[in-house]
Amino acid sequence: MSDMQPRLWMRHEVRPTERRAPIVPDDARGLVARGVSVTVEESPQRVFPAADYAAAGCRVVPAGSWVDAARDHFVVGLKELPDRPAALAHRHVYFGHAYKGQEGARDLLRRFASGGGELLDLEYLVDADWRRHAAFGYWAGYVGAALAVLRFRGRLDEPLRPLSKESLDAALRESADGQAPPRAIVIGALGRSGRGARAALETAGIPPTCWDLAETRVLDRDALLDHDILVNTVLTTRPVPPFLTGADVANPARRLAVVSDVTCDVTSECNVLSIYQRTTSWQRPVDRLHDAPPLEIIAIDNLPSLLPMEASVDFSAELTPHLATLGGSDPAWQRCARHFRDALDRLGDHVQ
Repeated sequence: MSDMQPRLWMRHEVRPTERRAPIVPDDARGLVARGVSVTVEESPQRVFPAADYAAAGCRVVPAGSWVDAARDHFVVGLKELPDRPAALAHRHVYFGHAYKGQEGARDLLRRFASGGGELLDLEYLVDADWRRHAAFGYWAGYVGAALAVLRFRGRLDEPLRPLSKESLDAALRESADGQAPPRAIVIGALGRSGRGARAALETAGIPPTCWDLAETRVLDRDALLDHDILVNTVLTTRPVPPFLTGADVANPARRLAVVSDVTCDVTSECNVLSIYQRTTSWQRPVDRLHDAPPLEIIAIDNLPSLLPMEASVDFSAELTPHLATLGGSDPAWQRCARHFRDALDRLGDHVQ
């Protein structure tokens, strides 16, 4: 690969509730100052207006026009691609969710194989010790825990709408209303998402039980079920014994009433909560899994978009330095490319 400056094309997100941006205007200005070409698509829901990108020196183009962009552009986004074109010819940088057997993974990889494009999955933009260079984890954990508290306390407004951190924190504090705090547990408490979840619970006046690797190696299931709220922030790349099963859901002695699955690996073989079959949404954020005793789950796979400003600013600051090295010899991007090639090799004829 050459070390020339990359050409970036930030696409509009097709999901109506996706209001985040992988590159915020201030960071786009910094990229342009370094000689990086940045094209930004217009987007009706993005929290940052297109005019801010134009003022930063970016070229602004209509939504969805990346399909006709020159092949040397890196198309940068966050969530799923539109269904068309059937063959993907560009190099795409986003969260593809295609390497762990997720629903639709084979079809997506087939599209890349057919068009000769490449997926540089942001989940695999990691250092040599497998630490992510850029992640939304903190805000995913924060929002996931906050929604669980508000649901448990009967204060969750539906459908959901984007918030500011100030308004969300005010809702958490007001929800206490003199009640004794519920028992809440965070699994994966030492990671980014876990830290965010703990911060939200502390804002709500709830001292959480914190579990991480040591506690999950030999799981105390009775202790887990003796909490009112569970926030799961564990993301694994290999199958492990699940933290909750159908037997736990049906357990009449279960105290657990609300589960917030920040990870949302529901269609993956690596899912650690094998108790539900579909994610929830902004329109319907909660699913009832059991009636007596009640158990509900929140499993929204773009939680940070409920705090789009804060989440985007933090993520962009981490990602932007790496975007400037796309197409060069950065080992982090080489790892991403290797994971993509390995995924195609594993599926073999299935993606031809």
